[in-house]
Amino acid sequence: MTGKRHVITLIPGDGIGPEVVGATVRVVEALGLDIVWEEVEAGGDVAVKYGSPVPEHVFASVRKNGVALKGPITTPVGAGFPSANVTIRKKLGLYANVRPARSLPAIKTRFEGVDLVVVRENTEDLYSGLEHIVVPGVVESLKIITEEASLRVGRFAFDYARRNGRKLVTAVHKANIMKLSDGLFLECTRRASKEYPEIEYREIIVDNLCMQLVTNPCQFDVLLLENLYGDIISDLCAGLVGGLGVVPAANIGPDLAVFEAVHGSAPDIAGRGIANPTAVMFSAVMMLRYLGETDAAARMEAAIIGVLDEGKTVTRDLGGTASTKEYADAVIARLKDSPGCH
Repeated sequence: MTGKRHVITLIPGDGIGPEVVGATVRVVEALGLDIVWEEVEAGGDVAVKYGSPVPEHVFASVRKNGVALKGPITTPVGAGFPSANVTIRKKLGLYANVRPARSLPAIKTRFEGVDLVVVRENTEDLYSGLEHIVVPGVVESLKIITEEASLRVGRFAFDYARRNGRKLVTAVHKANIMKLSDGLFLECTRRASKEYPEIEYREIIVDNLCMQLVTNPCQFDVLLLENLYGDIISDLCAGLVGGLGVVPAANIGPDLAVFEAVHGSAPDIAGRGIANPTAVMFSAVMMLRYLGETDAAARMEAAIIGVLDEGKTVTRDLGGTASTKEYADAVIARLKDSPGCH
């Protein structure tokens, strides 16, 4: 442990967010680190009060503390306020979305040994939200790709590969059709690759990637994608290893980072105490590594995997009967039995 005090912005979110985030906070606190949580509200109920699901004080807290742990926030479909998740990423300049997808022995899927990381550009592409009606019945959406953003996320992906012992970065595109926009993205990723000669670099068309992932996902290591492709492919990769309920995510900028589960807010089961906190817990593991608490992160990760492997105290979606609290209790019990616990 570093012995350093960490002040972390805590955004419980809505729906099942407060339940899964609360369970995760209990586990993190059991590690014995010097952590202070600064809780701020965001979500649908907050939007009624402040006119936005993410009030300005949320951004101020993250900017001050530099790091946040976030639960899911409901996004209305087809109407209502813009996505809170996209708003947070854009307003805080969190340009790189990092989504590891790794096979867990206790969770049986079609494939074993999957261990890949999706790096998604987080600030532009069709998520720029530039849409307008040309004439009645015709709507135009603008895809924005810039040299600055593409080169920045390209360098991030290669740097991530270097720092984490990864050997291959594969850029994903549709430049055979979108020759200018995706062509610029590829031009930038090629430039970035030349700065990291020890990392192998490949390119693949996005539709071919989908087919390759569901036939042999183990051939991939780090996938580098634009925003929309990254959103779709990261969910596909989650499905290869057990679903959104077991995979973490980080949104990283030059000086700030927000760690979150990317599953929905599941309002249908909110308040029943049965939600699966695994994704938020693994996101907290990523957060601890980002903070330099690598030993604590390793212990927490091992405790979660141990509970999953045992299979007796997991939530219903994982084949068990445990409540959210009972699952967290089991992880904490393992932490107390592990070396280094105070």
